[in-house]
Amino acid sequence: MRIELEELATQIRYHEKIYREGRPEIPDAAFDDMVDRYSELADALKVPAAERLDAAPGAEQHTEGFQEVEHRVPMLSLEKLTPNRKDSKGEAMPIAEQLAQWVERRRKDLELATGAPLPLFVEPKIDGISVSLLYEHGKLVRAVTRGDGRKGDDITKQVKQARAVPAKIDGPKGSLEVRGELYWPRARFDAYNAKLKEAGEETIANPRNGCAGMIKRKEVEGLESVGITSFLYQVPWAEGVTLPSTQSGVLKWLSEMGAPVYLDLVRVLGDAESVLAYCAEFGGRRGTLEFDIDGMVIKIEELRHYAQLGATGHHPHWGIAYKFPPERKATKLLGVELSVGKTGKITPVAQLDPVQLAGTTVGRASLHNFVEIERKDIRVGDFVLVEKAGDIIPQVVDVDRARRPADARPILRPTHCPDCETPVVVEEIFVNCPNELCPSKVREKLKHFAGRRQMAIDGLGESLIDQVIDKLGVRTPDQLFELTVEQLSSLERMGKKSAENVVRSLETAKGRGLAKVLAALAIRHVGETMSEDLASYFGTYEKLREFAQRYANGDESAIAVVAPEGGNGAIEGLARKTADSIFAEIDSPTLRAIFAGLVHAGVKLEAASAARADVEGIAGKTFVLTGTLPTLKRDQAGDMIKAAGGKVSGSVSKKTDFVVAGEEAGSKLEKAKELGVAVIDEAELLRMLAG
Repeated sequence: MRIELEELATQIRYHEKIYREGRPEIPDAAFDDMVDRYSELADALKVPAAERLDAAPGAEQHTEGFQEVEHRVPMLSLEKLTPNRKDSKGEAMPIAEQLAQWVERRRKDLELATGAPLPLFVEPKIDGISVSLLYEHGKLVRAVTRGDGRKGDDITKQVKQARAVPAKIDGPKGSLEVRGELYWPRARFDAYNAKLKEAGEETIANPRNGCAGMIKRKEVEGLESVGITSFLYQVPWAEGVTLPSTQSGVLKWLSEMGAPVYLDLVRVLGDAESVLAYCAEFGGRRGTLEFDIDGMVIKIEELRHYAQLGATGHHPHWGIAYKFPPERKATKLLGVELSVGKTGKITPVAQLDPVQLAGTTVGRASLHNFVEIERKDIRVGDFVLVEKAGDIIPQVVDVDRARRPADARPILRPTHCPDCETPVVVEEIFVNCPNELCPSKVREKLKHFAGRRQMAIDGLGESLIDQVIDKLGVRTPDQLFELTVEQLSSLERMGKKSAENVVRSLETAKGRGLAKVLAALAIRHVGETMSEDLASYFGTYEKLREFAQRYANGDESAIAVVAPEGGNGAIEGLARKTADSIFAEIDSPTLRAIFAGLVHAGVKLEAASAARADVEGIAGKTFVLTGTLPTLKRDQAGDMIKAAGGKVSGSVSKKTDFVVAGEEAGSKLEKAKELGVAVIDEAELLRMLAG
């Protein structure tokens, strides 16, 4: 599970990054699934809240050059019916049961009797770009992306140029907001890709990617010819306009005014069973549609109920999303490729006889780890069952043993690194390359060091890292800070201005502080939280280095500080085995040399000092954050607690003073109740912070 968690974390960070750059590779729904699975694994592994990713499904950060606009009514994501959901006994809950419970909760919210009529509206969930359109007296005056749900980017110019939505709608004299989805019809997308291929240019991965990229183009010329269009589905507010009383009525009303809606694809049904039957039936039609869909949306039909039902900080209570189950196909396992990660972990990847799966050709898939291969008895030559986790990450999920050929070969664990041929080291389920100069390891470490969540070195992407390694001889992170404008300008696709920007970013990165440096060096077991704890406790690298040397040499007094027998040490959550690994690596000749290079380059190796004003009731207290808070992200709440003099921990213990619990708080809430720790909500935390 830990390996799958790490793989998902990497995928989520990657897809967040390219989404913000306007070139997403997966649907929002697929990202939702990845985040849901990540949360499930993190809960099972009891990953501290502060060490978890804080990903917002479908969220898009502001793009430079676009004006931000605050939504009058937040554009929240929908709650989902998911096969990963567990009941109170920890068993998988059928989708039918989840939907029935959701409908019954809505009846209860509306103070309706059990079984009372509650019509449900069902429509396809088109895989495109969410958009908010403001019409005044029938004229389009503004178009805004969903953004983070609270604020989005103004794309009025792009939408008008693309003629993706009506510039005018007939009828209303007041103002209204209409929401919908921008999408690229499959036929028009294929035609565009054919032209790119004919011209020898790189093609676009899928219509959703292309639509996102096109609609964030700053130069709008030519957008009118690509064929992006829209499907409108909601009117969240209106002034001076009388709206129909039902969701289906609103769509008919929009259609009569010339707005693009799909009345023939929607249904109003009377119960959960009928809804699921229609969802399943519609799923069989996915391949016949002109657009991609990744599920269905189920809404309360009567609009008068919406205000009473309300919303959480993340999703409204008047709707829920049904996700189509992943497609699974059998294909032949041709071989296994081994990849080496930043810590030296060697991961097996399946090479497959290409197969069409969920709209793309799949030739490679994750095998997770060698323990998983042995458990499933996967062999080269087998016919394996492949599906996409979240409709995007191909993975081998099972073997069709009835079709196993006589010459199928077992997959053996490697004895040497596939890149540098160094003998491997096996730790539990991990197979690692210990060679710090392994070319694959060097490349992955430098990519990690420059990453947004580490040293955030703008412009130092994967292709440039390859060049500074191959052409400039860079091998360790400290050597990055020695790069000059002249050196970088000599590389392919690097003009002087681009080189100057990279050097400027490197200079800025020098001041990020000790915690960021520790997190960036890919030290095993040192994530963002542990790096902050180490930096906070030791204050400077010099003190950390001296302590690591004492610890690695077996100094009992040093060991007692952080890993005493039978109790918690000075750094909460740092167990003896983990401490052994961390301090041995910090004291290693390789890392000592890198730190010496960082010192020589002028990199700040002291803990960054944050503005702090102690608040009575917060200062000196330890807080644990769990679940989804109504308005704050967990890292925001944590920063506020720290700024008020408090401490944030990832695990509940007798030392914990308060557990701040949000929606769907898990095992930490139960642990707090067992230990008698005070449990508060976000509102109480904010009251305490206000003093």
